[in-house]
Amino acid sequence: MHSGTTASSPAQDRWRVAIPRAPSPAALFRPQGEVVVLEGAAMGTSWRVSFVGARAAAPSVQRAVVGILDRVVSGFSPWETDSELNRFNATPPGTWHAASADFAKVLGCALRIAEESGGACDPALGSLIDLWGFGPAPSGAGVPSAVEVEQALRASGWRQIEHDAIGNRFAREALARLDLCGVAKGYAVDLVAQTVREAGAAAALVEIGGELSGFGVKPDGSPWWVAVDGDAGTDAPIMAALHGMAIATSGNERCFTHAGKIYSHTIDQRTGSPIDNGMVSATVLHASCMQADACATALMVLGADASMAFAETHGLAALVRYRESGKLVERISTQLQAMLDD
Repeated sequence: MHSGTTASSPAQDRWRVAIPRAPSPAALFRPQGEVVVLEGAAMGTSWRVSFVGARAAAPSVQRAVVGILDRVVSGFSPWETDSELNRFNATPPGTWHAASADFAKVLGCALRIAEESGGACDPALGSLIDLWGFGPAPSGAGVPSAVEVEQALRASGWRQIEHDAIGNRFAREALARLDLCGVAKGYAVDLVAQTVREAGAAAALVEIGGELSGFGVKPDGSPWWVAVDGDAGTDAPIMAALHGMAIATSGNERCFTHAGKIYSHTIDQRTGSPIDNGMVSATVLHASCMQADACATALMVLGADASMAFAETHGLAALVRYRESGKLVERISTQLQAMLDD
């Protein structure tokens, strides 16, 4: 889901302003140069990089960004037949897969958050995602039967993925299939931000399909402002300053309707079916966009009360929106409230 849009500055009477309590050191210095904007398409969505530097550097930065995005696609796209993800999913159960550094990092993060959240963010739901029509090989049958769901559920779940941390190897039990789309896009944002920094940019804002990461400030000293999508109908919307932070939002924008009921693309691993808990969106601010991405998915599955408990336990700056008795309700974690209060 689109986390937000950038803006030059928030009007105090129209916005609630979220500022990190410990901004990165780069936020304290005004960089020299101009804001150069690069754009393109990859991973089935659009990307945009705004960096502060010399315009003459744009071609080399663009090539570096495209190279990173191609690397992420070749690693994690379920639509690319020869991606590392699909090669892993094609291995016989019990066969060890020697993972690339990218694959090990992303799957390791996904498995860790799966364990912390009780499986609310589950990277091994590929069979269920296809069954419900949201993957590269949809069943095409609309709403699946209870028997089909039960069969796919038995062949799914993060506990069926074995990890040999010493050898950076993974294996799958039974026929569990990975789908890492909910983590890989955030990882791509982190990699692109790192690449732009290493290319010499003093400050930058990176966006891929609505997930964003920013460091430094603009030449005029203002931060990279990002508006959090939506509002609860009563409170002013939130504008976050991305001082060395990333933001990711999970929602129900990918869905289909059958017999008057809306089915979300977010699957609850406990039932094998799309979530039906009233959740509308979950937004997380974190130093890592990959972790923000994964945690936002977990919050959507956990639901209103459990998501806030998870956010408090793990110190997440999070905002969730859900429907209760027909009304849109907003809840904010202690960590995010502290950013709003400063």
